[in-house]
Amino acid sequence: MPDHLHMLVGLRPDASLSDLIRDAKAGSSKFINEKRWVTGRFSWQEGFGGFSYSRSQLCTVIRYIESQQKHHAKKSFREEYIQLLERFTVDYDPRYLFKTGDE
Repeated sequence: MPDHLHMLVGLRPDASLSDLIRDAKAGSSKFINEKRWVTGRFSWQEGFGGFSYSRSQLCTVIRYIESQQKHHAKKSFREEYIQLLERFTVDYDPRYLFKTGDE
């Protein structure tokens, strides 16, 4: 999708999700800028969202990720993200949600 990315990863129990995302953002930003794939300087937004799932839910999560264009034809990623936060009863402050191009 043009405004977000989904990654499905398995982490060791002693691995930090924050470290993984930091390294993925840094490495991919450097690569994209070196290749000059975008006009100007590319950088990721601050922050990220992470959700955990059990092994028994993997097929469902994979289908969800593969169907992004279909999902977002009906509602924006921001709308869907807020629904996920509310569904999983994650406390959040709207001031700290990702920014859209309109904000």
